[in-house]
Amino acid sequence: MIDTTAPHTATEFLPDRRTYIQSHATLAALAMGGGMAILWLAGNPHVWTGAIGGLAAVALRGWYLIDEALAEVWTMDETTLHGPNGRIVPLAQIAKLRTLGSAVQIITRSGDKHLIKFQSAPKAVTARIESAR
Repeated sequence: MIDTTAPHTATEFLPDRRTYIQSHATLAALAMGGGMAILWLAGNPHVWTGAIGGLAAVALRGWYLIDEALAEVWTMDETTLHGPNGRIVPLAQIAKLRTLGSAVQIITRSGDKHLIKFQSAPKAVTARIESAR
């Protein structure tokens, strides 16, 4: 995250590569345990293959999506958050901000939801947006 507080300067919220990898490691551990549990409940004698399948699925997904995920930069100026793919969120329209793991969820007054993903310090991002509102 690059935090510039000078007037008329944009603040960028950049996704963090290390946080991306840590998030996927946690997801892989959950997928491995879940895969093994499903095979155990189904009576499969090769429960260990659930761990391999869970790890492989999350590792492949993480490898495939890393470039796209790390390119999703959010920028905040005095009145607006600008996100990837042309997303625009006026600060005055933000109803709620909360952290979800390494992400910051933005909920607008109209009910739209946006995620600023893979932030190394999501509470600091939330605080920065709150202070700008």
